[in-house]
Amino acid sequence: MAKNKFHDGPGPSQRQLRVGELIRRTLSEVLMRGDIHDPDLNRMSVTVGEVRVSPDLKIATAYVLPLGGEGQEDVVPLLARNKGELRRVIGKKLGLKFSPDLRFRIDTTFDQMDETRRLFAQDKVRRDVEG
Repeated sequence: MAKNKFHDGPGPSQRQLRVGELIRRTLSEVLMRGDIHDPDLNRMSVTVGEVRVSPDLKIATAYVLPLGGEGQEDVVPLLARNKGELRRVIGKKLGLKFSPDLRFRIDTTFDQMDETRRLFAQDKVRRDVEG
């Protein structure tokens, strides 16, 4: 397989980003509409913050968070329990040659942003930034 001449950095390729975003949108839409046949999952409102796809597009890791942050310990097992059906729906809607294996992780982006805001609010840090 030829090396991609246009992508030589450590970050994801344009193709990975594009497929990841398509999967994120489709997964969000499916979860929002309650297309999955699991009443426990359909009762939850799940936010899909990001989907990262492996370079070979065979693995997609979705970073999810229940709306309001409550039920974090339940959302990943629920999604994992339904990953076969989710994978089938995504493959059908996107028309991908191979539907990637789905993995789910809790999205910690909001926690990191809160911590960053807290750090910048400290007097010592504020003096360093202003001075």
